[in-house]
Amino acid sequence: MEYSAGDIAAAWSLKTYTYIYTSAATFWTYDYACSLHQELTFLIQSRWTKVKGLYILTRYMPFLLFVGHLYLNFIPDDNPDKCQMINNICSCFSLISVICSECFFIIRTYALWNNNKFVLAAMLTAFLAVVVASVGVLFTATANAPFETSTISGITGCYQSAGSDELFVPFILLFALELGLISLTLVRAIQSWRTARYPLYDVLLKHNIFYYACGLFFSMVNVLTSLLLQYAYNGMLQDFQLIILAILATRMHLHLWHVDRQIHGSDALMHIPLTDVSSIGHTG
Repeated sequence: MEYSAGDIAAAWSLKTYTYIYTSAATFWTYDYACSLHQELTFLIQSRWTKVKGLYILTRYMPFLLFVGHLYLNFIPDDNPDKCQMINNICSCFSLISVICSECFFIIRTYALWNNNKFVLAAMLTAFLAVVVASVGVLFTATANAPFETSTISGITGCYQSAGSDELFVPFILLFALELGLISLTLVRAIQSWRTARYPLYDVLLKHNIFYYACGLFFSMVNVLTSLLLQYAYNGMLQDFQLIILAILATRMHLHLWHVDRQIHGSDALMHIPLTDVSSIGHTG
């Protein structure tokens, strides 16, 4: 049986999409195994706080995302409506994951600014606007672009062949949000570079800048792939970005917690109330 060039291109895009998700799942599992000892120490010895709950949600939401997408990619299914339903569920997991990851660094930026209420209000307003706009665009674009399955036997998974160009909008909004947050971090670093000599303060600055730099890079990559590529290629790195951000957020929180333990010794509070970190690195 002969297939059109479009059918072959769609099949290759689905295979590439599946390879990327499998690689991402492997990477997440490897990262989890490498940090298991540190994570168990944190979960057992730290006190239960809202930040700890946020950590758990951020850490394990990608697991649900992987289960949904790997099922979608590997289980043979010729029902596009079912594909759309599962994809919508995975989109919810993606949104929760990125919201949790960004919340970590909004709290950290708030701490760097010595709990400045004006800065917090500005960040939360921008963050809520990005979330609401992204939800609207994401589900509208999905509804307007039905899913298709490959006509080639043995190729599993679903893709949106057209009409999903709007999916670049959430990443533009995320790019703008993180550009604003990294600007706040850099302004704070410039203001206090001579006076701040606290280990936790330095850790916060380095973590924030690295996290936002990664977010900006992946957001721009996803904007380009959404606009320039077709079939499953245009969404192949979207969830990969969210998974990387979740890993960075949780890894950095573990590191910050262990640094705090080393500074304060065995009599430390055994948890990091991030909104109080500014009291450690207060610059006056």
